Amino acid sequence: MKHRQYHVAIVGATGAVGIEMIATLEKRRFPVGKLTLLASARSAGKALKFRGRPVVVRELTKDAFIGVDIALFSAGGSISKEYAPAAVDAGAVVVDNSSAFRMDPSVPLVVPEINAADVRHHGGIIANPNCTTAITLMALHPLHRAFGVTRIFASSYQAVSGTGAKAIEELERQVSQTVRGKPITKEVYPHQIAFNVLPHVDSFLPDGYTNEEMKMQNEGRKIMGLPAFRASVTCVRVPVFRAHSIAVSAEFKKPVSVSAALKVLKRAPGLDVVDAPSSARYPMPLNVAGKYNCEVGRLRMDCAMKNGLCFWVAGDQLLKGAALNAVQIAEVLAGRWKNRT
Repeated sequence: MKHRQYHVAIVGATGAVGIEMIATLEKRRFPVGKLTLLASARSAGKALKFRGRPVVVRELTKDAFIGVDIALFSAGGSISKEYAPAAVDAGAVVVDNSSAFRMDPSVPLVVPEINAADVRHHGGIIANPNCTTAITLMALHPLHRAFGVTRIFASSYQAVSGTGAKAIEELERQVSQTVRGKPITKEVYPHQIAFNVLPHVDSFLPDGYTNEEMKMQNEGRKIMGLPAFRASVTCVRVPVFRAHSIAVSAEFKKPVSVSAALKVLKRAPGLDVVDAPSSARYPMPLNVAGKYNCEVGRLRMDCAMKNGLCFWVAGDQLLKGAALNAVQIAEVLAGRWKNRT
């Protein structure tokens, strides 16, 4: 699929990730010859801009993929399961942002900075990882290559935009209600999110973890090719509009030092080191929102584990955690991937 113009379709084009996919295709100058925007019937007829021109959104149907080369899906797992096979049957390669195919052994699960070569093994579908997993691995995988990770303990601090537009509206509304002394109304989350944190992202499993928390271990194993990798994670929703942060304590096979880790991380693609705590410089959601690169900092030796290292990583979950990663996979398919930032 090299050196040509591509017919690209975006499923879920009017959603937050779909909008970012359109902008990312344009900003990264992906060779789009034709862009087809697909969404539910209620969104059909809307016009979104691409390269300064309006593109009318069409209703998603199973025959909407005729002539499509690459289909970027971001409309939820049930939609992906129903329509991705139709796209593949029509000759498209699907890059799916949902969890529908991530753990299917026949479907590559790809972060291009880590395992771009896995793309060549696709059978028509390539999966995008969970956003928190992708951001964490941007810092963890370079360290794994150098020192050999065995396990991590982590806590995430996840923005409300990871839940969708209604969650953003809920945080805005609750902040206003609190400031004005009005009763708090809730629709999206089980508790008030404004001025609060909820140790509850996704549904709970019988063992007490959530689905979101287990994705770090299960997807991390697949992406890094490390079946023995273990991850004990607590995922937390915080009153931040955009960008996720993760505190990680990682244990390695080989001895590790802060200086050696910094040397590795400074060479890692898609990652910026922001690590000067004495002058209050460290990664923050406000600083990574809208940025392609993730940031890592607060490096220190873990005082509770042998060969342990603590770090803090932050990234825009709508970009590296979703839209950007999908477009980067499309770049791999098109022979344009250069591990660029």
